[in-house]
Amino acid sequence: MFTGDNSGNWLYRALHKAGFANQPLSEHRNDGLRLTDCYITATIRCAPPQNKPTPKEILNCKEFLLREIELLKNVRVIVGLGKIGFEAALEAYRESGKIEFKSKPRFAHCAMYKIGGLTFIASFHPSQQNTFTGRLTEPMLDRVFTTARTQLQ
Repeated sequence: MFTGDNSGNWLYRALHKAGFANQPLSEHRNDGLRLTDCYITATIRCAPPQNKPTPKEILNCKEFLLREIELLKNVRVIVGLGKIGFEAALEAYRESGKIEFKSKPRFAHCAMYKIGGLTFIASFHPSQQNTFTGRLTEPMLDRVFTTARTQLQ
């Protein structure tokens, strides 16, 4: 996931700097990338028109996210890329019975919430729309993953 595109270039560089990836780029499936203490998944499994997923598309893919949550046994920190990814993670973990909250935590870049023994960190998505406009800078993304690394220590 994210392999071979600009979003991936930003993501894997930040993961590498924080010690989650063995190399700063992933160009194809057999390029040797290895992740440590890190798993990447997605709210939706295909690129929607205009990169704007509908609630129905999110719902259609939710079963895959729920199954991955069920299979991952040692999760302690979740980084949600973009408001959609962050909120989907919160909802999926709540639906799986792993967390509870009365009001949904608010999305803000690098906001961190501790809920039910898990740490949720929000980040702007490393899309070209965000990186080309400067809404997300390399230091901002680096901060998200160094914060995640710190939470694992």
